[in-house]
Amino acid sequence: MSGFLRAVLALGLTFLYAPILVLAVYSFNASNLVTVWGGFSTRWYTALLSNEPLIAAAWVSLRVAVLAGAIATVLGTLTALALGRHGRFRTRKLLTGLAFAPMVMPEVIIGLSLLLLFVGVGLDRGILTIVIAHATFCTGFVAVVVGARLRGLDRVLEEAAADLGAGPVRVFATITLPLLAPAILAGFLLAFTLSLDDLVIASFVSGPGATTLPMRLYSQVRLGVNPEINAASTLLVLAVTVAVLAASRLTARR
Repeated sequence: MSGFLRAVLALGLTFLYAPILVLAVYSFNASNLVTVWGGFSTRWYTALLSNEPLIAAAWVSLRVAVLAGAIATVLGTLTALALGRHGRFRTRKLLTGLAFAPMVMPEVIIGLSLLLLFVGVGLDRGILTIVIAHATFCTGFVAVVVGARLRGLDRVLEEAAADLGAGPVRVFATITLPLLAPAILAGFLLAFTLSLDDLVIASFVSGPGATTLPMRLYSQVRLGVNPEINAASTLLVLAVTVAVLAASRLTARR
């Protein structure tokens, strides 16, 4: 790699990650002012423990992310199997469009469409509607991850198991599913990360008592930034980073 390309790469990485690094550093600021460094302190992380609205929002985000990730993982895996193993069928194009359209649509359109749907069917907005919305949004990402792994599987192993007398269900449970397990777990972690980090869609479909952590942080930032928000944002970034690195490591190992 030439010196010019190294400089461009360094500039790009600095542009992307320097604000996050500054956020993390100032979360340990002892001063009440965000832009004035007053020494190293962990007081803002301690203050988070007594911030009940923020803790409640964090628990809502975790519950939503786990449920939405699990639902999206099941639906995404089934979608990948249908598209990858069942050849051509009448509704293949429709299924492909329904699964992957949320990946390319603006989140504002997704949130508004789901809001109109929930209002139309008379479903009260709350944790359930956020879970449904996030599962809808994340299913396509899981299908892409699992589908990529599925295309790389050696069908000889499944055919050998079938030749030895195993039925389709047993072949799937003992051969296909274990081989897909790393991709399925990676898909779940990706869906969990996307749900945990979402603000736009949740803002449309949430209701009273269903405020997620990104929504709570955004509402507080509009009133003014303080180091406590920096600490909460740093923890959120850390959680997302760990989930993404875990998913990348699982995918790379396979």
